[in-house]
Amino acid sequence: MLVNCEGGAAASAGDKLPDQLAQAFEAAGVRTEILILRVAELDEALGQAVRDKKRVVIAGGDGTVSCAAKHLVGTEVELALLPLGTLNHLARDLGIPTDLESAAKLAVHGQSTYIDVGEVNGQFFVNNASIGLYPSMVRRRDMPQRRALPKWLAALPASWEALSRIRHHRLYVDMGAGEHPLVTSLLFVGNNEYSLEAGSLGRRTTLQAGNLSVYAIGGRRRLALISFALRALVGRIDRLADFVVIGDCREITVRSLGGSIEIALDGEVQRLACPLRFRIVPRSLRVVTPPATEPGV
Repeated sequence: MLVNCEGGAAASAGDKLPDQLAQAFEAAGVRTEILILRVAELDEALGQAVRDKKRVVIAGGDGTVSCAAKHLVGTEVELALLPLGTLNHLARDLGIPTDLESAAKLAVHGQSTYIDVGEVNGQFFVNNASIGLYPSMVRRRDMPQRRALPKWLAALPASWEALSRIRHHRLYVDMGAGEHPLVTSLLFVGNNEYSLEAGSLGRRTTLQAGNLSVYAIGGRRRLALISFALRALVGRIDRLADFVVIGDCREITVRSLGGSIEIALDGEVQRLACPLRFRIVPRSLRVVTPPATEPGV
């Protein structure tokens, strides 16, 4: 088991975490080797695990899973999740239990299935990639003076600052029917379709449809964007009024006027060279899921 000690729930548990994990897996009937790692150490440990293990347990959030994906995509190694991050979107959409004992039992005894993964310029994402407002908010949320705060709390002033300093990106987008210009404050590319409906906003019913789901916000005025953000919180998004691009595709190319662009991949911000070439990699990551909630069933 590889544990990201900097993940939200893992960091909160502190020194008690190794014992809690060991007890949960002993209750599931096995003993496991537990490696408590910082983010900078995960990459090497994952590379080693892929070479000599059949199933790897990852304890952390979406960023940790995204880090694991680059080693596991296209292999037969099974990935079991313990949702110990801040939001755990992938684990939620896969139906992974949130309590440690149930998640450990599933990690030991559950069956695996294949899910799709998104890719952009050689980088994998299990949830989504975005340009514009969201990377700006994440960068502000993760500033040194806010690192001591829980991520959800640090996100409040960071979101306001991002909205107060809106930058509209002039992009050129090709979803397979030729290149079209686009001016937007947020371009979102999801690994499969995200719901926009009240009660299920931001959730996915399948991770096996083999599509990228593309959205771009249309409004340019600050008040319109604040209104959109507030309506999104209560699940009152208007597809036609709020977005200028909504569509599914297997590949999309995004070009900007600059040589590189800031992008958030599963909540981790980095800068990639343009053009950005997105594609879906169908059923390429083997994950352990509950039988009753297997994605796509």
